Amino acid sequence: MPTPIVITPHVSVPAIALAMAAVRASGPGGQNVNKVSSKVELRVDLGAIVGLTDAARARLRALCATRLDADGWLLLTSQRTRDQGKNLADACDKVRALVQKAMVEPTVRRPTRPSRGSVRRRLEDKRRTSARKEGRRSGGD
Repeated sequence: MPTPIVITPHVSVPAIALAMAAVRASGPGGQNVNKVSSKVELRVDLGAIVGLTDAARARLRALCATRLDADGWLLLTSQRTRDQGKNLADACDKVRALVQKAMVEPTVRRPTRPSRGSVRRRLEDKRRTSARKEGRRSGGD
């Protein structure tokens, strides 16, 4: 059973919200490839994370929408190394990074108006361009 994942002093993922399974990894592995289960599948119950605000929990669900199973558990895998313990640590780091990213509140965009000077410069440039093109026209008569 994995140990709890501490994100901040107030936010953590308890051990009961984690389920780890070791499976056979793909790719090269020599003679060990058919014997050793080094790939780690870590499932996280997003509803059991302690200390998250409702807004952060909603952002986390949106971030993980493609990785959720039918029960609402987040599925993360790691097969970066041939060592099961290192892969488990890597999967825990992925969980930590996702939760930290969800805890950051997005800044609200406030629409701004163009300054008087920028409007004046834009209109003067349009007049200049118009006059330049007007001078290129042929007389027509």
